[in-house]
Amino acid sequence: MKSLQFLSFLLLSCIITSANTYGGKKKEALGSQSQHTRTKKDQQNLETKFRLYTNTTEGGCQIFFNQLETLDKCSFNASLPLVMIVHGWSKSIQFSRSNAHLIGYSLGAHVSGFAGSYISGTNKIGRITGLDPAGPLFEGMSPTDRLSPDDANFVDAIHTFTKQHMGLSVGIKQPVAHFDFYPNGGTFQPGCHIMHVYNHIAQYGITGITQTVKCAHERSVHLFIDSLLHNDKQSTAYWCNDINTFNKGMCLSCRKNRCNTLGYNIREERLPKSRQLFLKTRAHMPFKVYHYQFKIHFINEIEGKQIDPTFTISLTGTKEDAKNLPITLVEGINGNKTYSFLITLDTDIGELIMIKFKWEGTAVWENIWDTVQTIIPWTKGTRRPGLIVKTIRVKAGETQQKMTFCSQSIDNVHLHPAQQKTFVRCEDRFRRQNRK
Repeated sequence: MKSLQFLSFLLLSCIITSANTYGGKKKEALGSQSQHTRTKKDQQNLETKFRLYTNTTEGGCQIFFNQLETLDKCSFNASLPLVMIVHGWSKSIQFSRSNAHLIGYSLGAHVSGFAGSYISGTNKIGRITGLDPAGPLFEGMSPTDRLSPDDANFVDAIHTFTKQHMGLSVGIKQPVAHFDFYPNGGTFQPGCHIMHVYNHIAQYGITGITQTVKCAHERSVHLFIDSLLHNDKQSTAYWCNDINTFNKGMCLSCRKNRCNTLGYNIREERLPKSRQLFLKTRAHMPFKVYHYQFKIHFINEIEGKQIDPTFTISLTGTKEDAKNLPITLVEGINGNKTYSFLITLDTDIGELIMIKFKWEGTAVWENIWDTVQTIIPWTKGTRRPGLIVKTIRVKAGETQQKMTFCSQSIDNVHLHPAQQKTFVRCEDRFRRQNRK
């Protein structure tokens, strides 16, 4: 492991040297695909040189970037082991290590950590970003044997494929940075399920099968690139204990720096303990979604009977509308209780002004109510029992705005299967009641 770490340090030093040459263009280098291929004239101006040494060459044969013919010219033998020896930067350049940002994907994330850990003293590497750091052989290891917050002045990590198979996961699950981001819980990513293999084959051919396998792991890279390409759609993540609590919408607070931006534009803050942040994303760029917490207080009028209804919700905003969004409650409705859940939107609908809440009932539900009426009859003309929904409280994660909605029909707050109720903003009404 020590020899691997030492070689890793040398390898990453080459990146730091190159960063000095293109220090003012790091965004463009990462964000623009057009710069991935340079002209031969541009390549000749690169200060980083690659030389191949074999037992038949003394002075070394130079290999030029993106010129495969130089491999043949230098008699490169792919069947032989390859050792890469890379020098560090020159002290005469006066390059500050704090300006260096190492970005490592998978195993490369730990390589970056090894590079940073071998630099002693107060002048550390400025930042290390781990893109789904590798899990096998690193999960559960001590900080000295993996990427850790001590490897740079600031360390952030994006975990996208921590789903375990036979006790192992492609990406590491444990926190390894000052800020650890877990998009969609970190276990798997939308659009990467095996059911999408046909879409990948249609797009990539037979290699689409490979694309499906590595889809979630590589999502970390695309999320980081997305943060560079879409400055107007930065993804916000929220500090939370676990994904189950987050899915209830109970972690959408930005007070005391409890939220942060995923990717290149993160707020850099050294913390005494790793902080885990969660967010939802779309299946493709731009990945940003808008998070909302909905808190609904239900009163189940059928005493002693728990029901598991299906609801949909439609939202009207100042910019756009969002219709028929499914709501999944973690538990059934029983008695008098407030339920909290998370809803995400792909688009910015503006300020929320109206909610339509529907109980997706069927004929089966009507039969259930008829059965209940037979067992527990009530007098003719008496209202049949159902759910009472008086208010809906909403918090928008991205704007931190809190809103209260009341039933448009104040005299009828009861909800039955196949019924829809409209709720409108009512903060003023509550203020007047409180003053009385």
